[in-house]
Amino acid sequence: MSKRAGAIAIAAIAALASGAAFAQSQDPAWLDELSDQLAVEQDCAVDYYINVREGTLGGRNTFEARAQCRDGRQFDGARTEPASMFTIEQCGVQVC
Repeated sequence: MSKRAGAIAIAAIAALASGAAFAQSQDPAWLDELSDQLAVEQDCAVDYYINVREGTLGGRNTFEARAQCRDGRQFDGARTEPASMFTIEQCGVQVC
């Protein structure tokens, strides 16, 4: 199995394990925009996304996703239009 095929298989398993439901995106380019912003700001090469969500809030489109970087880090990205940039936060260890 090639590395690319393995990464796709892992992404599919992770998506199923997380319970993520995938629907047709109204604006699929936003994930590419988030990937580009993560590459520039966080030096993150996105392997796959978890918990991808689109919605509306007060009549504005909202976009949220958790990105898994190839180096193991995870980042949450969120944007509410008309903003052009995502708010990005690194996921860290949580203690209860």
